[in-house]
Amino acid sequence: MNIPDSMKAELAAWNNGQGIDLESWVGCEGNFCLAVGYAAIFWPQFVAFEGYILRAGFSVDSLRGFEAQEKGTRASVEAVMNHLHIAGIQHSGCPDLSKDKVLLIGTTLKEIYEAKLQWQFPSAIQCRRIAAKRGLRKALRAACRRARSATETSDATG
Repeated sequence: MNIPDSMKAELAAWNNGQGIDLESWVGCEGNFCLAVGYAAIFWPQFVAFEGYILRAGFSVDSLRGFEAQEKGTRASVEAVMNHLHIAGIQHSGCPDLSKDKVLLIGTTLKEIYEAKLQWQFPSAIQCRRIAAKRGLRKALRAACRRARSATETSDATG
């Protein structure tokens, strides 16, 4: 995995400047509670419901609301229902939010979700692939805008 530029200085400073690899750093900084939480994000449960593939625990009321919108196609409803705000997987105002991290996480999640959906719903995945890509691209653009905005705000105040 390519290490985001925004992390390289921190990793290089470890061990009296000798540096540390990413997996060893996770072993030093991480904890199992976070690992369980990230597992839920990185390998979510999906269910088939009325021809949709949705994250487990979805709201039927929300689904019906999106279906009722004038321009809501099945693909767009599914994309909205399954979207994830990458910047939202950490607390609001997280100081190390950056565009390069959001892009790496988003690209990784796209690959993981595609593999999981192909494995779990092999006959339905082709129909959903286009909608999922559109939803992820939209989410990535929004997360990058938030990261860029947060960086510009911290630069201006810092």
